This record gives sequence, C-alpha cells and structure tokens, in this order.
Amino acid sequence: MRRNSWGQWTKLARIALRHRLDLLLPQEKIPNAIIRGCLTIARACLPAPQAGDGERLRDALLDLGPVYIKFGQLLSTRKDLFATEITDALATLQDQVPPIENLDVHNYVSRSLNIPWQQEFQDIDATPLAAASIAQVHRARLLDGTEVVIKLVRPDIEPTIAADMDWLRRVADLVHQRLPEAYRFHLPNLVRDHAAVLLKELDLFAEARNQIQLRRNFAESDLLYVPRVYAKYSREDLLVMEYVDGVPISDIQTFNQRGVDLEKLAYKGVETFFTQVFVHNFFHADMHPGNILVDINDPTNPRYIALDCAIIGSLTPADQAFLARNLVAFFNRDFATVAELFWTNGWIPADQDPAEFAAVIETVCGPIFDKPLAEISFADFVVELFKAAGQFEMELQPQLALLQKTLLYIEGLGRQIYPQLDLWQTAKPFMETWVAEQFNPLTAFIAWLEQGLKRGQWVSQFEHSEAAMQLRRTTAVQTRQLRALEQRLDQQSRRQRRSLIGVVLVGMVIWLV
Repeated sequence: MRRNSWGQWTKLARIALRHRLDLLLPQEKIPNAIIRGCLTIARACLPAPQAGDGERLRDALLDLGPVYIKFGQLLSTRKDLFATEITDALATLQDQVPPIENLDVHNYVSRSLNIPWQQEFQDIDATPLAAASIAQVHRARLLDGTEVVIKLVRPDIEPTIAADMDWLRRVADLVHQRLPEAYRFHLPNLVRDHAAVLLKELDLFAEARNQIQLRRNFAESDLLYVPRVYAKYSREDLLVMEYVDGVPISDIQTFNQRGVDLEKLAYKGVETFFTQVFVHNFFHADMHPGNILVDINDPTNPRYIALDCAIIGSLTPADQAFLARNLVAFFNRDFATVAELFWTNGWIPADQDPAEFAAVIETVCGPIFDKPLAEISFADFVVELFKAAGQFEMELQPQLALLQKTLLYIEGLGRQIYPQLDLWQTAKPFMETWVAEQFNPLTAFIAWLEQGLKRGQWVSQFEHSEAAMQLRRTTAVQTRQLRALEQRLDQQSRRQRRSLIGVVLVGMVIWLV
C-alpha cells in the first residue's frame, strides 16, 4: 500500500478516536478479533466524550473535509434510519459549515472580476448568508439597487478533494479486488464518478449554465422557481444570482403557522422530480434541504425554489426507458416484468432464474404497497432489498448513482413534509402517461428514422435470441468460476500477511492514543 495511503488511514483513525466515533459501533458487532482488541485498548485509554453522538459525528466529518461533509448531508435527510439527535446535528452541514477563515470578500470579488467591486455593487455583506463544504454565499446589492447573492468557492479546496477522492478510489479498488461479493457494487466506478461530480462543483461557470437551463425548463411552471443568473459576473470561482426570499424546506413549523398546504407541496415535489427526470432529462441531483426553499406567498399553492445547481444529472435513452418501464410494472405489481427487465438488461447474471427473482421481489416489495410513507420502514425495506439483491448477485449501476442519491433525498424530504403521502398513487399516472407516449408505434417509428440504421434490426433480434441468452448464461458461469479461483489465490496470500498486519494495527492504536 502506498505511503500516503497509510497517512490517510492514520488521519481517519486519529479523527475517529479524537471524536470517539468508536462508541457509535457496538463492540460485539465487530467480526474481526484483531480490530476488537484494538478498540478495547483504545477505549481503556481515551477520555469519555463530552458531546452527544450527533455532535461528535458532525465534528468528525467537518475535520475530514468536503468529501465527507457531502456524505453527512445525505445522512441528515434520513430521519427514518438514524436517531433524531444524529440527523439534527448533521443537518447543520447543509448550510452552516464554518465560513472561510480570514476572508476579505470585497478583495475576493474584485480579484475575480478584475475590477474594483464598487464598480458593480453598492455593497456586499461581509457576513456569509450561508456556508457549505465547497462554497459560501453573501448578500449584496447591484448599483441599480437589485438584491443579489454572491457565491464564491473556498480557496485551495481542489487539492484536498482530489487527495481524498484518490485515497477513496484506492480503497475501492482494494475492496473490489479482495472481496468477490463487492463486484456487483462497482465501487471503483462509483468513486470515480463521485470525484468527477465533486470537482465539477468547483466550476461556477458550469453551475451558471446549469441554473440557466433549469430556469428555462420551468419558466412557465408553478412547480419550481429557479433564481435568475447574472451571467455578466459569472466566473469560474464566482457566481451572482437573484436573491429570493423563501422558507427552508425543513421549517415545518412555519409552514403550519402560515397554513401551507403540505399535501399539495409533497405531491408537487413528486411531480417536479418526475418532470425533471422523464420530461426534461435534466435533474437537480443535490436536493438536500439546504438547497431547497419554498415560496409560500400563496399558502394554498406553494412552489419550490431550487438553489445550488452545481450537480445536474441526466440519463441515456436506454436507462431512461429501462427505469420508466420498471416503474410502471412495479406500480402495477407486475413483478414478472420487473424481473425480466432486470435479467434482459444484465442487472442480474444470465444464469439466474427471472421467475425466482420475481417471487423474491414480490415478497420484499408487496407489503409496502398502498401504504403512505409514514407506515413504511425504509430501513427494514432496504435491508431486505439488499439481501434479495445479494442472493441473485444483482449489480448496481454506477451511471444511475446520481439518480439513486436524488431519490433518497426526495423520499427523505417527503417524510418530513407530508408523511401521509401515497407515493405510488402520485407517481403511477405520470409514469403510465409518459410510457404510453414514448412507446406508442408512431413515436417508436420516428425514433427509428432519427437513428437511421446505426443498429440494424438483426442486432436487436440477436440480443434476444435463444443463442444469445445461452451465450450470456455460459459467460456468467465462467466469470463466477474465475472469480472463485482468484479469491482462493488471494486468501492464500492474505494468510501469510495476517499476523504481521495484526501486530502493526495494535502498535498503531497504542501510538495514536
């Protein structure tokens, strides 16, 4: 392992022990005896923590940096999976990260614009309106009196993100190579894609383009409002946009006091998501509560306000069609079709039985139908779903990672806003209409004409022929046999190093504490 990898492991261990994150993990749940022994030594030497579990976890993520803060933002929306103490503490990572130290915002703006800031602004508030892991925002006023918000990137943050993601990539490669059961998660690809997404957040030129497009998509809609971008002032590290006044999506108390129709707000959230994914194919992929406000000027018809458009997702036509047809079949409880789609598209190996997969899906998913979000234990559902996925070696698709993360945000927000939301009945009509429009004969014929003969009909026929299916089954069996052989060889090599690693780990813990 590279020297800087050990440095990253040491950093992670130091911060975890400093904030006593070891107490979040019950010792009896740790399967490895060496690690249990290390924790026993550490717990005997370290002082008792003064802060609660949530505060310690939040502070540890802050010390670790922006890559880990992003993970904390996602966890903060999952009140159904974690204790309120933890999610409330992590919620501050959405927009209350400590601001940039010793920042002279006026000089920053002048340097980015390459002119004195007074030539464009009446004033700029030196106190941040909000601060997040990668950027922070300040209120300001243009010369004509227009209220705006200035967003600026934290200086020298790119090397930190690159170093952390490089280490996570190496860890993902190691897990991918050493644990055959991890093959189906495609961890190296997931980490690589996440690194690319994070680095894109540093380019405010790209964010400005995204925001302009998203605003154009919802220009005449009462579902979502996107603040105007002042492109004249856009720079790679600076973005100026319209100031909008709204209520944070997590402020349920204000919604109740103002008589906001929470049911309509929740249903609009579902419609907004499906419109972005299936109509525009251009969706906001960082919808944590810190990036969403609500316009409640008309409490009976509230409207979402989208902030921070740095991360935008889209799907290929094939993934879009696969997802849509799966959703419609799922909503109609047609589990045989769901299993067939997973099988023919390669999400489960070719030597697995689609009929058995359909039966397992029905067992796992059947109990959650016709229930509002409040009556669904998402934690239990996810555990059972992953058990089923593992049983059939279902592969997770890296190209859908952004969409999967967005779905987690949406589902978490729905629970907070209106737990009585019937997600199935809300989404089903929308998806059935979309599929009917996309897969009718006229639409299919037009699409065929547009693509020309890039893929001949014989290719499509071959893909679904019996010969092709048999070839896929044979390849899947051979791949499994090869992985088993690699695993046996790797186990032999690991046995020779296990004793030495145990001694090193114990020595490291003694040194750290």
